[in-house]
Amino acid sequence: MTNFNGVVPAIAKALVKRGYTELTPVQKSMLDPTLAASDALVSAQTGSGKTVAFGLALAPTLLENDDSFRPAAEPLALVIAPTRELALQVKRELEWLYEATGALIVSCVGGMDIRSERRALERGAHIVVGTPGRLCDHIRRNALDISALKAVVLDEADEMLDLGFREDLEFILDSSPDDRRTLMFSATVPAAIAKLAKSYQKNAVRIATATEEKQHGDIEYRALVVSPSDRENAIINVLRYYEATNAIVFCSTRAAVNHLTARFHNRNFNVVALSGELTQNERSHALQAMRDGRARVCIATDVAARGIDLPGLDLVIHADLPTNPETLLHRSGRTGRAGRKGVSALIVPLNVRRKAERLLDNAGISAAWARPPSAEEVTARDETRLLADPIFEEGPSEEARDLVRRLLDTHGAEKLAAAFVNLYRSNQSAPEDLIEVAVQDDRGRKRRESAEGPREPYQKGPRDDFGASVWFSLSVGRKQNAEPRWLIPMLCRNGNLTKRDIGAIKMQPDETYVEISTASADSFLQSIGPNKTMERGIRVTALNGTPDFSKPAASKPYAGKKAFGERREFSDERPKDKFRKEARNDGERDAKPWSKKPGKPKFEGKTGGGPKPKFSKKKG
Repeated sequence: MTNFNGVVPAIAKALVKRGYTELTPVQKSMLDPTLAASDALVSAQTGSGKTVAFGLALAPTLLENDDSFRPAAEPLALVIAPTRELALQVKRELEWLYEATGALIVSCVGGMDIRSERRALERGAHIVVGTPGRLCDHIRRNALDISALKAVVLDEADEMLDLGFREDLEFILDSSPDDRRTLMFSATVPAAIAKLAKSYQKNAVRIATATEEKQHGDIEYRALVVSPSDRENAIINVLRYYEATNAIVFCSTRAAVNHLTARFHNRNFNVVALSGELTQNERSHALQAMRDGRARVCIATDVAARGIDLPGLDLVIHADLPTNPETLLHRSGRTGRAGRKGVSALIVPLNVRRKAERLLDNAGISAAWARPPSAEEVTARDETRLLADPIFEEGPSEEARDLVRRLLDTHGAEKLAAAFVNLYRSNQSAPEDLIEVAVQDDRGRKRRESAEGPREPYQKGPRDDFGASVWFSLSVGRKQNAEPRWLIPMLCRNGNLTKRDIGAIKMQPDETYVEISTASADSFLQSIGPNKTMERGIRVTALNGTPDFSKPAASKPYAGKKAFGERREFSDERPKDKFRKEARNDGERDAKPWSKKPGKPKFEGKTGGGPKPKFSKKKG
């Protein structure tokens, strides 16, 4: 009847109806006869079909050789998920999978009406899907009776521990029957997950699917190097270049989500936001807008986007770099699901390139380093899409023939085509011009250096082989503790330079002169942006010609407020009383003229010399 050997017949019918022709590796592994009644610790990546996998594994345990469920009473299975969106998604998946069995599935998630959930539990359920906190509330209030459970499933167990649900999970597992079957699914198996499995599973079978060994094989990783001032413009060009059915942009904070959402709205993108400050109703509306096509871009934080599944999500953009490799894999796992191809693009400003390299290395990911799509590349891609649009394969309908003929007679083919192109482009955001930056693989550079020999150490002063150069002034000097050891890396990061592009460095009290090769001077000015400012607010000024270093810096006359580190010069001809008066006007400490203080003996001669004052003793 079907090719799904080992699958309960009613479940097999649902798979055929859904269009399944072949099971994924994790789904096949859950049908192993040796796993029929055993606990399992399964590690598989997001998007590998885990929900259907544990649905297939639970069916024999719950149905017990029957084709359908008996009338609902106390729940037979409990599925725990880390977030509301993932729990509701799991419920939808199990509903179509168990449709022919008559299963009654109830959700218990935070943010929903707890009274409605309590009434649904009172009517009975076969399977309960929920988040840890809400399930604990129902159990403590005796609204959820888990005494008849045959199985418990922990979906995305590593995420639940990351979100701080360990105590809730332990409470639920301690309250459930000891003879239950426990299935734990996790993208990774760190020590905390292994300890939890050892405490609450019995002789668990460890399953590692092929998708774990080859993480996210259907995802193309791209590291796009940009000038720090072009980060948002690069995101716009990436969105415009790929024009994905659905795309998600990850930010590190809620403020960044709100900022990008407002800017993309102004740029004519159909965008929704997803962050922790939204209510459950607002989050549901945002996700529904993505599913039905009213929005194409979702801007989200890491926590808000955990567990969500959007159809046709072909593009993931990391506006802010992830904090660790696990977050990178979780973010990227939103795309490349169920055999679909996807792109994960990291926006890498020049000043955080090293961090991005370490992040990719620790995650075991090989990314293609490149520049973001330029405005010309986006325009060329638009033209290719327009010429290949299927709309040109359709002829005019009977109702439109007369109008088409009238338009051709009135305006001609060229004007009509121009109007069509303008209408096509009016619905799109214009691409941005980006500052060109050099893209090079630093690891490849290190390999070349090791083969060619070490590079000569940097030498202060002019180099004979440096060639033509341009001098720049930096608004930082010795008084600000400026040193070449941190100025040179800053110039390389912010100005898209290498050490070979930097010549002599001359330190002055309040500024620093830097020599940069003429070939790199223009790109240096473009990389630091129109404000001509680098990190720490250091301003850059291009100089005409070579500064005159032979003249010592002239000391500035006293002009009121005393400058930090400046030494005041005194003149012997200047009366002391006059100086004291000026000092008081300048707001400095009021120096009183030397005079005899009342009640004090008068000293004669120099301090420390001459006769000592005589005091008379008062006789009693």
